[in-house]
Amino acid sequence: MSCAMSGPLQAAVYQLLAADAALAAVVGGAIYDGLPAGPLPETYVNLGPEVVRDRSDREGAGALHRFTISVISEAQGFAAAKAAAAAIGDVLVDAVPPLSRGRVVGIWFERAQARRTGSAGQIRRIDLNFRARVEDA
Repeated sequence: MSCAMSGPLQAAVYQLLAADAALAAVVGGAIYDGLPAGPLPETYVNLGPEVVRDRSDREGAGALHRFTISVISEAQGFAAAKAAAAAIGDVLVDAVPPLSRGRVVGIWFERAQARRTGSAGQIRRIDLNFRARVEDA
């Protein structure tokens, strides 16, 4: 198995996040694959790194995708970042979105890490780690 379904999976995850009202209430449309030039919103979501492992078997080709979605916020405290993180989890856990190639068997939450970053700790960052099992149909 290759990374053939990596792009379709990322597009499906993005669509799920972009369509969610609870997430939009916190970040609006600030969901990025690559950060735009210029100033960023106070709180936004960034689709991050991904690791793909072959999970093909006698039944057919498949892969396990482990990916990170980050919430970054300069808002006071962690409330906004945690609200966005909760919305992301609500949308993705157990989701089975359609793909342009293959199919999603499932998406599961693995872990999250919340921390302060920036020179004075003024930026809040929550990295949410998920795994998705996909099969090439």
